Amino acid sequence: MAKSKYEYVKSFEVEDEVMPPNIIVLQLDGHNFRRFSEEHKFERPNDLKALELMNACATSVLEEYPDIVFSYGFSDEYSFVFKKTTKFYQRRASKVLSLIVSLFTSMYVTRWKEFFPQKELGFPPSFRGRVISCACVEVLQQFLAWRQYDCHVSNLYNTCFWMLVKSGKTDDEACEILKDTQKQDKNELLYQEFGINYKKLPAIFRQGSCVLKREVEDIIKYNETGMPVIRLRKRPITVHSEDIAGRIFWSEQCSLHLELGGFAEDVGKIKPDYVRSFLFERKLMPSTWIVIRIDGCHFHRFSEVHEFKKPNDEQALNLMNACAVAVLQDFQDVVFCYGVSDEYSFVFKKETLFYQRQASDIVSTIVSFFSSMYVMNWKAFFPERELKYPPSFDGRAVCYPSCEILRDYLAWRQVDCHINNQYNTCFWALVKSGKQKSEAQHALKGTQSQDKYDLLAQFGIEYSALKAMFRLGSSIFREPTGIYDNGATAETPGNNILIEHCDIIEQGFWKAHPSILD
Repeated sequence: MAKSKYEYVKSFEVEDEVMPPNIIVLQLDGHNFRRFSEEHKFERPNDLKALELMNACATSVLEEYPDIVFSYGFSDEYSFVFKKTTKFYQRRASKVLSLIVSLFTSMYVTRWKEFFPQKELGFPPSFRGRVISCACVEVLQQFLAWRQYDCHVSNLYNTCFWMLVKSGKTDDEACEILKDTQKQDKNELLYQEFGINYKKLPAIFRQGSCVLKREVEDIIKYNETGMPVIRLRKRPITVHSEDIAGRIFWSEQCSLHLELGGFAEDVGKIKPDYVRSFLFERKLMPSTWIVIRIDGCHFHRFSEVHEFKKPNDEQALNLMNACAVAVLQDFQDVVFCYGVSDEYSFVFKKETLFYQRQASDIVSTIVSFFSSMYVMNWKAFFPERELKYPPSFDGRAVCYPSCEILRDYLAWRQVDCHINNQYNTCFWALVKSGKQKSEAQHALKGTQSQDKYDLLAQFGIEYSALKAMFRLGSSIFREPTGIYDNGATAETPGNNILIEHCDIIEQGFWKAHPSILD
């Protein structure tokens, strides 16, 4: 396909490969989950169903991605460990980060009713993530010891705190009672005041949960006599252990020894600062426009399985637009969105300090929120169609130093929209006329834009008369006053969000809306 003069903007993209032999760990935790747990009335100090939902999502992630060999989670947090030799998406940190966080989020929304059949999901859950590049297996061991130690410390404190609150103390009084108390003090308080032996509380609360793969017997078929044919296959299982960073636990997991290596000795002192030094982090340059671009992962298959209309499914595009509108409403530092097909770009204001401009936090939070909205809104746009499996999106952050270069970036995306849509319109017109897909590809090879216009004319299609959303994509932004909606999504009272399908390459659009990039 033809290239545009705007493709130079790709030079601003930064590679973020985690170099081998570093072990890749992805840690995610809930974004604003305190509010989420309050709104959905989770039990305090621990909600068993909420923890089981987290474990189910982690299990789904391990089932989807074979390169993840171990995970550990507690509360609203989960960490995923990749095998040492992984080449998952060329070990690109942003790709690894966004895909796992997106899938985890989509699974959380998809499986919500399974664990909370009587509760409606009131607002979208989202997670943020970060990558830890463990230089050796000892760093991984320290990381796991630190996370399990945090699980114990947090849970012991929260158990005491909520028992005091339930006994009639105010939040401030409970905090004051627990101030400067040590582990033994808290254990005694629980036992003497409330008759609770902390060590007898469920292991899932005290120790957290591990999801790892073990060989289990699996029935693959039945023979002609009706007898099952059994094979050993690796399946994710959930286990609980008092010391997941200990040599004893690790030595019992043969596959972890093989994929990651063994622990030479047990962990003595926990070193959080030492582990934090291995964070694979990138702080985005100040006084630049931050763009988060997300793309559907394997959406070619997703669109086929869910029978999207070809070459464009208007409802699928409207669903994407609705998710982008939600991002604009929820994240005030986002000033402009542009989307086409299964892709969306979100422009943050130049002076944003969102998450202190840390790339991983921003990318993961936006991708996670978008994924959550996509699943939650599915039925509104496809009421007669079941969501057969949850979608996932990948994302990246790119900085552009000036308005001119930012506009060139957006022009590049709109030119790509035109090139791809014109090609796809021709391709599917040929396929629907009876040609094989390979024949359609051959017929379009080497054709120019005018050739495609002429070809479509043979099918009675005037390309310029097709819906503007298909040809130009969707631009979403705030207006200083009033409520506008020129797109297909419903208006929200009191919301000044404008959806347009227009030419954003020419200066006229930006002159008409100067406040966008002020």
